[in-house]
Amino acid sequence: MILKGIFQRRRVHSKIPGGFFNFEEESSSTRLYGFGYGEHLRLRDEYGNVWRGTAEKVGDDSVRYTFRDANGHTITGVSDSWGIVLRDGRGKTWRGFIE
Repeated sequence: MILKGIFQRRRVHSKIPGGFFNFEEESSSTRLYGFGYGEHLRLRDEYGNVWRGTAEKVGDDSVRYTFRDANGHTITGVSDSWGIVLRDGRGKTWRGFIE
């Protein structure tokens, strides 16, 4: 008889992509860059603001990203097989990729 133990194996990393994030705002070429996996993402912009965020798997190939800074500003977006597109509260569009 095989008894199931108290401890079970857990996945260390989920299937949500992670790594080094690199974004650029289209009109002003302001950059956001950072790293992370799953629910623990951290970006920094050129002005020193820190954006903390999460990633949730939405469909088969898409992931929804949400980032917030200390001032309450939010950037949200979706990734697909081509890259990531984010939009902030002012209507600025950020395009980027994960390395």
